[in-house]
Order: sequence, then C-alpha cells, then structure tokens
Amino acid sequence: MLGNPEFPLLSKEGDVTIGGAFSIRSKISEPPLSFTDTPQPLTCSSVNLREFRFAQTMIFAIEEINSADTLLPNISIGYRIYDNCGSTLSTMRAAMALMNGQERTVGKTCSSKPAVHAIIGESESSSTVVLSRTTGPFKIPVISHSATCECLSSRKEYPYFFRTIASDLYQSKALAQLVKHFGWTWVGAVNSDSDYGNNGIAIFLAAAMEEGVCVEYSEKFSRTEPEKLLKVVDVIRTGTARVIVGFLAHVEMNNLLAQLSLQNITGLQFIGVEAWITADSLVTPSSFSVLGGSLGFAVQKANISGFSDYVLKHFWDMAFGCTESYQDNVTLSKPCRENQDLLELKGYNADVAELRYSGNVYKAVYAVAHSLHSLLKCAGGQGCNQNVKMEPWEVVEALKQVNFTTNTGDQVWFDSTGAASARYEVVNWQRGPGGAVQFKPVGYYDASLPTGKQFLLMTEDIMWPGGFPQMPVSVCSERCSPGTRKAVRKGKPVCCYDCIPCAEGEISSTTDSNDCMSCPEEYWSNPSRDKCILKSVEFLSFSEVMGIVLVFFSLCGVCLTVLVAVLFLIKKNTPIVRANNSELSFLLLFSLTLCFLCSLTFIGRPSEWSCMLRHTAFGITFVLCISCVLGKTLVVLMAFRATLPGSNVMKWFGPPQQRLSVLAFTLIQVMICILWLTICPPFPFKNMLHYKEKIILECNVGSVVGFWAVLGYIGLLAVLCFVLAFLARKLPDNFNEAKFITFSMLIFCAVWITFIPAYVSSPGKFTVAVEIFAILASSFGLLFCIFAPKCYIILLKPKLNTKKHIMSKLKSTEKS
Repeated sequence: MLGNPEFPLLSKEGDVTIGGAFSIRSKISEPPLSFTDTPQPLTCSSVNLREFRFAQTMIFAIEEINSADTLLPNISIGYRIYDNCGSTLSTMRAAMALMNGQERTVGKTCSSKPAVHAIIGESESSSTVVLSRTTGPFKIPVISHSATCECLSSRKEYPYFFRTIASDLYQSKALAQLVKHFGWTWVGAVNSDSDYGNNGIAIFLAAAMEEGVCVEYSEKFSRTEPEKLLKVVDVIRTGTARVIVGFLAHVEMNNLLAQLSLQNITGLQFIGVEAWITADSLVTPSSFSVLGGSLGFAVQKANISGFSDYVLKHFWDMAFGCTESYQDNVTLSKPCRENQDLLELKGYNADVAELRYSGNVYKAVYAVAHSLHSLLKCAGGQGCNQNVKMEPWEVVEALKQVNFTTNTGDQVWFDSTGAASARYEVVNWQRGPGGAVQFKPVGYYDASLPTGKQFLLMTEDIMWPGGFPQMPVSVCSERCSPGTRKAVRKGKPVCCYDCIPCAEGEISSTTDSNDCMSCPEEYWSNPSRDKCILKSVEFLSFSEVMGIVLVFFSLCGVCLTVLVAVLFLIKKNTPIVRANNSELSFLLLFSLTLCFLCSLTFIGRPSEWSCMLRHTAFGITFVLCISCVLGKTLVVLMAFRATLPGSNVMKWFGPPQQRLSVLAFTLIQVMICILWLTICPPFPFKNMLHYKEKIILECNVGSVVGFWAVLGYIGLLAVLCFVLAFLARKLPDNFNEAKFITFSMLIFCAVWITFIPAYVSSPGKFTVAVEIFAILASSFGLLFCIFAPKCYIILLKPKLNTKKHIMSKLKSTEKS
C-alpha cells in the first residue's frame, strides 16, 4: 500500500461489521500540493452536532442489538465509522478504507472480501453518489438515512443502494402543491449546485408548471463559490417574488443565511426542504429575522427510548475510553486528546428531543441486522449459524425482503427503488414561549394515502414572516375577479397577465378564469359579467308610451268613423248622402272602423292566434275598404256616363252589381289568406339576431309569398282605384267625389310605398309600430279625404245640401 491507511474515527470489532460514513466535521483544509514532498494529511474542523448524533445513533442501535437476544442472539456486531469532513475527496478515501480494511498486505493475495458487510451513509446526496459508485462494483450495500436525490432511484446505476428516507420525487412535488395551496403563483428558486439540488429543483420546476406556479428565477451555487452566492443574493434582493423555495443542503443554506442577514434582506417567505428546515446549525441570534415563518418538509422526529441518557455518559466511556472527568487533574488518554473538539459535547443532550434523521439511522442499522439474521439462519433457541459465509450481494437480496417494525413503532421496508415510503411533517419556524426558535409541526404529508388526503395543513397555527398572522402574497399579477379573464402579457410567464373584462354575452363566474364562457342563446350577461340572466323580451305592449299613443289614435279613428256614420245615418235622406251612394258609404265606414280596430291586434304579446289574426284581419279589412272606395269610384264614372244621352250604363252597374263587386274583390283576399294560413301560417318568433342583449318577440310571417301576396293584392286594388279616380277628376265638382278619392288614394299609396323600406329597416317593436302607423295613416287619409268635405257641407253649409245645387253644375256642363 502506498501512503498511510485511513483509520476510523470510531470502531469496534465484532463477528460482523457495519461501516459508517458521516460528515462529523464539516470543514476540511487541503494542504498545499508542491508535488515534491509527500502531502500532509487532511485536517478537519468545525464539529457538526447533527452528524455526530448520527454516529452516536448508529452505535446505540448496534449496542442495543448486541445486548438483546431477539436479533442475532449469538452474533456480535462491530462497526467502523469514518468522518468524511463534508468532502467528496474524504468520502472516496473512506469508501476505499471500508472495502480494504487497514492491513498492509505484502506478498499475499487479496481476500476479495470487504472489511464490512454493509455501509450506513452518507448524509448528502453528492457524497452518497460517490460512495455508491465506488462500492457498487463490489456489490456492497449502502443504506443512506438522508440522501434524497431522485437520481439514486435508478436501479440500473445504483443496484446496491437503499435508503430509509423517501426520494425527492415526492418532496419536490409536495413543495409545488404546498406553494399552490397558499396561492403563491410567483416564486423564486435557489438550489445547491449538486446532484441533490439540481435533481430536486428540476422535479420541482416541472411540478410547479403543472400546478400553474411560475418561477421568476432559478439560481444555484456551490459552497465553494462565494461569487455565485453574492449573485444569488443580489437576484433575491431585486426580485419581486416574496416566496423563495430553497432546495439546498444545510451547508449552502447556512452560507446563504449569513449573506441575507448581512445585507438585512428580511420579510421573505422561505419554503424549505428536509435538508435544512430543522437544522439546528441555522438557529442563530440573527437568523430568525430572515427565516422566521419559514415552512418546509421535515423528517418525523426520532423517539428512540434510552438514547438521551446514552449520549450523556455511556457513549463517551465506550467510544473513546475517556473515564476521566474534567474536575480531576488526570491527563487525558490519547484518543481523548485527538478528539478534544468532540469532547466539548460531552454532557449535552438538549438537542436529542428534536432529532429527526437519527431515526432513519436507527432503522438502517436494524434493517441490516434483520437481513443478517435471515442470512445466518438464526433460530430462537439455537442461535445463528456462524459457519455461513456471507457474500455482499446476499446481504443486498436480504435487504430487499426485510419488513419489520422497530421498537419505536415504525414499519421498515424498501420499495422497488430501494427507498422508504414518503412521510413528512410540515414544520413552521416560530418563537417559543421563552423566545427560543422552535420547529412547530403544522401539518403532514403522506404519499401512501389516497389522492386528496395526502396533505393535512393547520393553517391557523402558522406564523408568517415578521410575526404576522396574515399570509403573505406572492403573485406576478393580482387575481382576476369574476367577470374578467386572464390575458397573458407578451413575453412574460403565464402567471403575468392582465385582467380583461368579458365581452358582452360572455361571463366568468370564477376567480382567475382563463376564458370567458358564452351565455346560452336565451341568456345574456349581467353588467358585472359574472352571471347569465334571461334576456329581456321586447314587444309592443299596451302599457308603454308608444303602445298607449297608438291605441289612443286607433280609438280616435274608431270614434270619428262612428260619428261620421251616425251623422250620415241622421242625414241619410239628404241629397249629398244619397248622391254619393249611401250604401257604399256606410259599408266603407264599417270597413274603416274594422281597419282602425285591426291595428289593436298588433299590440300586445304575440301568440299563435294573434299572429294569424293580425295579418289576415289587416288584409281582409283593407281589401274591403279599398273595394268600397273602388265601388264608389266606379259609381261616379258610371253615373256620369248615365247622364249622357242614350247611355244605359247604370243598368249594368246598379246596387246589386256594386255589392257583388265588393264581395268578389273581398273573397279573393279571403282565399289568399286561407291558403296562407293553411300552407304556412304566421307564428310567434323569438328574434335573437337583431339585438344580442334582448329577444324581440315578433310574429314571423311564415310564408313570405303569402304575406307579400296579401300586400300586393291591396296595392293592386289601390293603384286601380287611384287610376280610375284620376280619370274621373275633371267631372263636375258638385256631382262627384272623384277628386277626393284621388287624393285619398294618393295618400294611401304614398303611405304604403314608404312603409316597405321603413318596415324592413325598423328594429324590433318599431317594425310593428311602423305597420300600425301605416294602417292608421291610410285609414285616416281615407276617412278625412272622402268624408270630411261631406261633413263640412252637412254641418256648416246646409244650404248647399240641396238637389238644386248638386244638379246646377251638371246643367251648366251640358249647356257648354
């Protein structure tokens, strides 16, 4: 062997030996390498109390097994524990020593059997990777108590690795769920630049993306890179995220904490991992101002019976052989002098109640003991077969089968990746009653439970940074209230967005909605855009102002028509009434009354019967009205022809023919309406196209051909009447009413010609109003143009209401 052998810090011989590797001292000083002299031995300093407790726990568990008869009854377990000083270089030296032993073999062949049957350690993932890769070719099982890197789950690369702690796969996903649970969608991430930190943060970033959490920055540094550490601190100070996820080993976290305290960066919510969240080394007088209120996952406390008393007295007597007390003036033995820094911990056990990873060391030792118990075929009364030759790979296979419950009540078994089930406490940095920092449990996470029941958090017990009971807020953008949707800012993460109000007809009923939802067809969004409400239904009703005005004019028209009819009835024997065919006049007045009344059918909520009635009543009554006017026009023409010598026209167009013509013209319209109602009648229709925010309840004409056929027939009769009246306009004034009919037809045609574009372009209930206006305007035009002159003579010029006056104009015409 070249060089000096590595000696264990703590050792004891036994029938079987278990190795151990811990970072009992955390700092290492490397001597200068001149390459001219033999390098000086590496020197370690700065005792890490937690790591020292791991070594003590391992020895305690071995002594507990040796003193009991239930496990390996006639076999003694020895141990060889090395201090790797927190360095992968020392880890390699410790691994070689554990495999080779301390003998210097000269002239002899190597026995090929390792010095230990299993190794407990390391604490950090990077050192564990080195240890496992080094011992792997020799198939020596390595059982770690706190190496959580997911990279170690590969059975192809690390087939002989086991751990009594869960992989970071679960912790990283749980971190993302914890952040999401509190609504922190904008966080920063800092990790150790190591296998542990890089793998863990990579899983967290992927899980955070799935949970909708955005990471403002992700920085990393190593314990040997102070420049990078300063850059990380600067990023944290200038960042806007108020929540920091620290996937760090406790050494890197200690370095980061020192810089944050130095630069007075406080008020941040730290989310920690099991590696540092309960590390006593982080508890300093100034650390609480930075880490107070921190949340994180921790390994459950180790309740090892008798361990507290063991570390006070028995361990020191057995491990170092230091039976001397500090009060006696007796020189300490050599082992005591070499480990003076460790002896300063003698008599201190205040931290034992808070130990967590020590429970995992305890389980690891018992797991090895159980595997050896099965390999040595130990029986209750007969003991173990000491002649069995064990190979390291056999220990590996036995470890895969272990399944037992420890004295502390914990069940131990390994899954297909060689890891234990994921169970964590959620702890919170708080100040205790005496002002001391305590890691208060505020929940738990158990990956073995069904989805939805894995997390339990007691939020009311959490104390937040600064000692405030209010939870901090860490978002890139404020939450979008109902009625708005998120619109991602260009070039920014999805958590950075603007809140855009939903468009008309769309709603969002939840907070932070990504999209607005369209309302159903008969619904519309309320003003705040967070609820769909029924659209208002619009139709021309009797109660609104427009409806009241139209009803008023309609009833006025009815009253005026009735008054004219009464006046004509009273004066029915006077020449002016008889001269203008009183029978057609009364029939015309009756049809005008129906025209005024039919306009009322257009007002009110459309129904199936009202839709059919309004259009057919309108068509038939107007045809009856125009037929009467047409009949009166023909009477004027025929009467004038009859006065000519030798004319016998009136014989062919007497009262029976007049009544028959009115009936014939009207029956044609009746037949058109019957066909219309039979083939495709009008029906109530909810028009949702014209207005988006309301429903227009209107009557759909059904058959467009039928509707325009009715209007076309009325227009045809009106044009015919207008032409005939126009031809008779130069007849003697006192004899005929042709010029009044001409003027009335001119008004009628003008009204209905302008009605067509107005009807097509008018929206909603105004369409109906335009139709009613056309009906009333044309009806009033007929009433006033035809009957107003006669009423004027009857009431105000009764002297002109004589047969002599009426005939005088005719005679003067004949003489000329």
